Amino acid sequence: MTDDNSMTKKHKLIHYANGPSLEEINGTVDVPKNKGFFKTLFAYSGPGALVAVGYMDPGNWSTSITGGQNFQYLLMSVILMSSLIAMLLQYMAAKLGIVSKMDLAQAIRARTSKSLGIVLWILTELAIMATDIAEVIGAAIALYLLFHIPLVIAVFITVGDVLVLLLLTKIGFRKIEAIVVCLILVILFVFVYQVALSNPNWGSIFGGLVPTGKTFSTSPSIGGQTPLTGALGIIGATVMPHNLYLHSAISQTRKVDHTDEDSVAQNVRFSAWDSNIQLTAAFFVNALLLIMGVAVFKSGAVKDPSFFGLFEALSDTSTLSNGILISVAKSGILSTLFAVALLASGQNSTITGTLTGQVIMEGFVHMKMPLWLRRLVTRLISVIPVLICVMMTSGKSAISEHEALNTLMNNSQVFLAFALPFSMLPLLMMTNSKTEMGNRFKNSMWLQVLGWFSVVALTFLNLYGLPGQIEAFYGDNPAKSQLATADMISYVLIAAVLALLIWTVVDLYKGNERLKKQLSAEGATDAVDAIAKNESTR
Repeated sequence: MTDDNSMTKKHKLIHYANGPSLEEINGTVDVPKNKGFFKTLFAYSGPGALVAVGYMDPGNWSTSITGGQNFQYLLMSVILMSSLIAMLLQYMAAKLGIVSKMDLAQAIRARTSKSLGIVLWILTELAIMATDIAEVIGAAIALYLLFHIPLVIAVFITVGDVLVLLLLTKIGFRKIEAIVVCLILVILFVFVYQVALSNPNWGSIFGGLVPTGKTFSTSPSIGGQTPLTGALGIIGATVMPHNLYLHSAISQTRKVDHTDEDSVAQNVRFSAWDSNIQLTAAFFVNALLLIMGVAVFKSGAVKDPSFFGLFEALSDTSTLSNGILISVAKSGILSTLFAVALLASGQNSTITGTLTGQVIMEGFVHMKMPLWLRRLVTRLISVIPVLICVMMTSGKSAISEHEALNTLMNNSQVFLAFALPFSMLPLLMMTNSKTEMGNRFKNSMWLQVLGWFSVVALTFLNLYGLPGQIEAFYGDNPAKSQLATADMISYVLIAAVLALLIWTVVDLYKGNERLKKQLSAEGATDAVDAIAKNESTR
């Protein structure tokens, strides 16, 4: 590229990009060689924390606490299984980025048609915006609860977090990782403290980690929720597609010598350690949320599972389970800590959501814009449905407003059911491939078996739960005609998802065969170079 072109590129807010993933931070973090395990692990620690944030965002809170209120510790096994599947998928995502030198979006786009790339980009953008709606609601409610700021104003204040992001981009990626870790520790401390005061039944907790026939049962129905719908809610709120794109990109922030397989192997190994440690922390946060639903509150005491209801329940002595909690609650500290944790969770998700948005935009459609602009556009779009919801309920009771916001947050998660298979399936296909990963780094047989089980199971459960999610748009007591309409819509959407999945698989298979022929014709062994040449001619 000429100097004139470079200057033009710098002065354009939106420009073409087809370089390394998150180019500004790619390969910028030094890692030690031939040092001790813990010193090396510390150098690699950080990306896993940014990924783990997505597994403990505000969208998880209501599902876990409500699951505990309704079914005691029965769904603890679902949280464990979701976390283990997450560890498997995130390991594959990090490995793909490190070995192939491409993030998941780039890798999919390099092997599929331009039209499919645009469709998958739009689908993933909708999923990111859906999670952003939960972040807007969580942050706005936290500001309202902590500082009594009117909700409409609080929603607009959440747009201001773009200034926080702008500041963070100036301080270096390692410092961003450190800030995220600190916020995770704040969330973890809050829930450890509250659960410790509740003195839960640890025997029942450990017993709940083992799944039984009742775990996915369609009865009993409590508060409109069955164990199956509770499990689907937890799974849907836990495993999110944007985390796979993010991890495949930020795993490349560490410097690695790709001419040395041992250097690549070290990067893969320690990235896996980092990811699994941080996701274990996320598992504990989600488990603590479910335990809160059982042990902190009296059984069935939480009638309003929204953030408002949980905040009020933590300051209402009649809902709490023991004398210690009641005495602490009188000071207001339990409810205040809950709101602080909610605000910390929203700010964490701000950082990771923006990075992910840039990854998929560059990877799928080769467009790039400054992170602050990317955040501003996404947040302004996500704010619109929240503002509409607040204004439509402003003349009604507080309970109506709370229920409307909670329903909006839950219903927005429906897009995750659409987007998840289109990140999981390509990820598994590419990391299973010797052509893509080489003999040393392709998934072993047992990883392939576990991977296919996870992908098929999650895809089935997400699509199986889709009719119920669509029906939820009609409220608590839908008419028969509304149920019929919801079912028709869900079946059409399921058919569309399956058709799009078939298109994706066929395109990926053709792309892989094309790559094999190119490697064979050139006598090459580097799939990345072959793909780069192929991209330049498309």
